[in-house]
Amino acid sequence: MAVMIGVDPHKRSHTAVAVDADEVELGRLEVRASRVQVDELVGWVRRFGARVWAVESADGLGYLLGQQLVAVGERVLDVPATLSARVRVLGSGRSNKNDANDGYSVAVAAMRAPGLRVVERADHAAVLRLLAKRNKQLGSARTAAACRLHALLAELVPGGISKEITPNRAERLLATVTPVDPVTATRHMLAVEHLGDLRRIDSQLRDLHRRMTETLEASRTTVTELFGFGPVGATIAIGYTRDVGRFANRDRFAAYNGTAPIEVSSGGRTVHRLSRRGNRQLNHAIHIAAITQIRHKHSPGRAYYERKLGEGKTTKEAIRALKRRISDALYDRLVADARANTGPGGQSGTTEQTSVTGITPRKPALRKSHSRTHAKRTATGQPASTTRRELARKHQQSTT
Repeated sequence: MAVMIGVDPHKRSHTAVAVDADEVELGRLEVRASRVQVDELVGWVRRFGARVWAVESADGLGYLLGQQLVAVGERVLDVPATLSARVRVLGSGRSNKNDANDGYSVAVAAMRAPGLRVVERADHAAVLRLLAKRNKQLGSARTAAACRLHALLAELVPGGISKEITPNRAERLLATVTPVDPVTATRHMLAVEHLGDLRRIDSQLRDLHRRMTETLEASRTTVTELFGFGPVGATIAIGYTRDVGRFANRDRFAAYNGTAPIEVSSGGRTVHRLSRRGNRQLNHAIHIAAITQIRHKHSPGRAYYERKLGEGKTTKEAIRALKRRISDALYDRLVADARANTGPGGQSGTTEQTSVTGITPRKPALRKSHSRTHAKRTATGQPASTTRRELARKHQQSTT
């Protein structure tokens, strides 16, 4: 049985803790974050034989280390920081916060939690995710520059710009302003500088969108064929989904992107409410696609939206239903793309954790949240609770 190596990565150092199948610590090592960090770690774990690495936040602070371990042929799992923190407090018996206990908790969490993502070498999805993040950063910077420019224009010209602020409109308005005192001259100068910032960011956004289009073409995706998914939306969808094989079905994917309702039940009262969980960037891309379809009468989602309104749904409820429908269509398209790009063998990353790590989780790290549990269904497709009641009623009828 493989040894689990939990790694607590940091900017200056990494702490690795080796744990066997009985959660007994076999050893620990702290290495400096340097060019030889992987050589030191791999050389230390050779004595353990078969092993699996569990890196905390392999998409965050542990990204470089995880990619380096994968590059030398090691098997690596991505352990969310929230999961390892809960295991440290509730499941490992080591509540003290230090690097060694964190590394041990990461290893225990990887052993107990099924379905952890297997870290793979970065591909087009990683590139698209970086471009999507850059797009969000530039968008936020543009909004800030436009707001500062609008505030100065409102102080220079009564009413400022009544419509959307564009560089050309702002330039024409500034041309009509003649400073008459030092204060007005300073405001005018700052407005011109903000106008330059706005033009620079717009140029960067155009270059970024062109790069997104080229990367999407190289990835051979068909997501852009979905109504409402342009280069930006497709980049967000693919980049933040990463490997679609980590989602067992449409429902899991909908829970990840926040289009699946959350159950809030207590006693005999069952209620579902809007989900604020999931990846908000991906949820935003689906929302934009839904609004785009609603605005175009020939789109496939417009008829569905109107049908929901005819059934008595409110506008928001109809939009939510359409977003879930788009989520399902997006999932199907991503699965089809993965199969087309990997051949008949399926997509990478779909292997179960037991076949990857050699360790079968003996118990869940934490109990499932009540808000995400679903009624188990039998082969007939009916909830298990309903089936049990039917069996009890039939048994009572047979005895009487």
